[in-house]
Amino acid sequence: MPPISPRIRDTQDPPIPAVRAWAARYGGAAGPLLDLTQAVPGYPPHPDLLAMLGQSAGSRATASYGPIDGEPALRSALAADMSRFYGAAIGTDDVAITSGGNLAFTMTMTVLAGAGEKVMLPAPWYFNHRMALTALGIPCVPLECRAEDGFLPDPDRAASQMDGVRAIVLVTPNNPTGAVYPPGLIARFAVLARRHDAWLVLDETYRDFLSAEQSPPHALFADPDWRDGFIHLYSFSKAYCVPGHRVAAIASGAGFRGALMKALDTMQICAPRAAQTALAWGVEALRDWRVANRDLMAGRAEAFRRAASQLPGWRLDALGAYFAYLRLPQDAPDAVALAETLAVERGLLGLPGPFFGPGQERHLRLAFANAEESVIAAVPSRL
Repeated sequence: MPPISPRIRDTQDPPIPAVRAWAARYGGAAGPLLDLTQAVPGYPPHPDLLAMLGQSAGSRATASYGPIDGEPALRSALAADMSRFYGAAIGTDDVAITSGGNLAFTMTMTVLAGAGEKVMLPAPWYFNHRMALTALGIPCVPLECRAEDGFLPDPDRAASQMDGVRAIVLVTPNNPTGAVYPPGLIARFAVLARRHDAWLVLDETYRDFLSAEQSPPHALFADPDWRDGFIHLYSFSKAYCVPGHRVAAIASGAGFRGALMKALDTMQICAPRAAQTALAWGVEALRDWRVANRDLMAGRAEAFRRAASQLPGWRLDALGAYFAYLRLPQDAPDAVALAETLAVERGLLGLPGPFFGPGQERHLRLAFANAEESVIAAVPSRL
């Protein structure tokens, strides 16, 4: 067979299928399989949104190509929602729609990083972010985030690693740890990026699950010059329970946006039109439903906190949004071996820390968002 791209060859294998393959060997002795691998909502989309999706999908209009940067109605609705959420003026022209959050990140990195230019990722990182950089041939600068610091990235540590860095990526609420970055910390990274003529890329896929006390999560949009160095990523998958429809967004200024249009046209032509049409309606119409789901997720987080308190030897190092990040008992094997044992013998699927970067051999991520509280209550007996 002729060779494939060395960049793709060196890219990490998809983690979730690897863990689910272990589950094929589970015999059922501990009870029903508990799959806490993937960050998916544990409740269905709103029935009116499903009806709108069906209606939109049956329309001849949505079967044709659409605007490269997304349906104006959805861009306008999201801009208004963001303006309300962040307390700042964000316009329709600031927003572009993409075919899912992973593609939003990949296109952003494609636009930003030239030959030899690096991107800084806090570690542990979202594995698809790291996979995208490897596939694109973009060097990654890991920024270590420590459990004793609440897995918050340190701007001072980052400042010593900025040589050749074109962009700093932050994810808050964080995947995999769930850590929420304070507004002041995000502001310090914005200053650091500006000082080094680098971009700040902020992935806020899980921002709809912040409590009212945590909103707004930062003041970056209040800066009149935000469009010159700040890029915001958002996904509709979690808040609207439509991950299979692949709709996300990038907010940016005109300078970045002009280059982004090339990547958008090359990589997607247009995002799925039927889903965009339905979501344009849903952004405002489902506001109260989203708030109720935020409170539901907060309840599941507290249920997991209670469950974790029943685990001698384990330590809950971080908890938030969709994720619990657990430190293994001292006498346990490394995280990959333990995760395989849990899948094969106990029917509990979680992602071992090494899937999220170096230095994570003593951690296990469990995505509690897709589990009802009765399922969460069963986790201690499996562990």
